[in-house]
Amino acid sequence: METTPNLKMPYILPSQAQKHVTHNEALRYLDALLHLSVTSRQYTSPPVNTQEGERYLVPAGAADSWQRQDGNIAAFMDGEWFFFTPLCGWTMYVADENVLLLYNGAQWQSLVNPQPMVGVNTEADSYNRFAVASDAVLLTHSGAGHQLKINKNQSDNTASLLFQSGWTGYAEMGLAGENNFSIKVADDAGQWRQALRIDRVNGNIAIGSVWPTAALHVDGALRLKNYEASALPDAVQSGAGAMAFVKAGQGIKPAFSDGVQWRWMQDSQPVGT
Repeated sequence: METTPNLKMPYILPSQAQKHVTHNEALRYLDALLHLSVTSRQYTSPPVNTQEGERYLVPAGAADSWQRQDGNIAAFMDGEWFFFTPLCGWTMYVADENVLLLYNGAQWQSLVNPQPMVGVNTEADSYNRFAVASDAVLLTHSGAGHQLKINKNQSDNTASLLFQSGWTGYAEMGLAGENNFSIKVADDAGQWRQALRIDRVNGNIAIGSVWPTAALHVDGALRLKNYEASALPDAVQSGAGAMAFVKAGQGIKPAFSDGVQWRWMQDSQPVGT
């Protein structure tokens, strides 16, 4: 051969005295390691029918002529295997996986996954390991549904969405220090209040109350819209049990739907009578 198999670098020919031996060895190194790309890292022994110039990353526990070469690059050149020990900072492309690897001085790791932190148009840090500065973030389906998962370690930890303005939190929803869903809000002084809480066991909802003791537990006054009797919503569509306040004379009276028509709560007579 007059050139190396990958980069086609010329050898010094034997007729040029013995300097060709050392020089050709250096060319092998360059050809094997420059623009490093290996065929695979899955083989634990030399593959059959290897092509001249092919390179492989030797995995742990390799056998045969690759024995004790774990983590090294095996290059098939001039009909035999040559092995090269990586140095910290080397990068490698693995063809059969379409991934880039980085050697950190101890092992090869993916340049894409996992990464200790990622910043998109901003800087990530040790606490906010994934940070994005953008007008919007799009999360979309891949042919079916889509889920956003926020997982915590144990019950008294928090898994939530925190809404901020000027880096100050004003609203939070999620599992805040427990496993029951809640929504909290804060005033300008930073005083947080629980606005809603849902009992995960039975689905009961508390509004303004620490804990719901009924399907809907409201600790405070309720304000419902009041209607003219002629403007009441359809009783059938509203469904049995729906409630409304109806203007009656000089006052307002409560009414309910029985599923067919609206009736006064006081005497169950139809509204309008």
